[in-house]
Amino acid sequence: MSKQLIAQISKFVVVGFVNTAIDFGVLNLLMWFTGIYSGKWIFLLNVIAFSAAVINSYFWNKYWTFRAGETREAAEVSKEFSQFVMVSLIGVAINSSIVFGIATYIPPVFGLGKELWANIAKAAATGVSLAWNFIGYKFIVFKK
Repeated sequence: MSKQLIAQISKFVVVGFVNTAIDFGVLNLLMWFTGIYSGKWIFLLNVIAFSAAVINSYFWNKYWTFRAGETREAAEVSKEFSQFVMVSLIGVAINSSIVFGIATYIPPVFGLGKELWANIAKAAATGVSLAWNFIGYKFIVFKK
């Protein structure tokens, strides 16, 4: 692996930790506020939380991780942003489907409460969507 790729992955992980904190924080705040921890509405709450993290992700990954912030034509920036939105929409579908599926159809194990179980579902979903997002951002959105 090249030093540049290792640096990009390292930066992506740092940005990912911040995004994960935003994602989990917003989701837990919404779950606490609404009392919703499973079912069809957990999907919507997760979309909101994931979207907040994705907005943060766009700027940090664009300007720091992949350094794609140099001056370019508006059409190129528009294309990049459209690609980012498409990759992120697939990511939110993957993430929210996993949260919904685990939180709704798999009962909590080991005596865990519904709140913690929803967070375990979110952790599993985050791992899967993280891989998708890195590949999509690197090879589709911010490719050089």
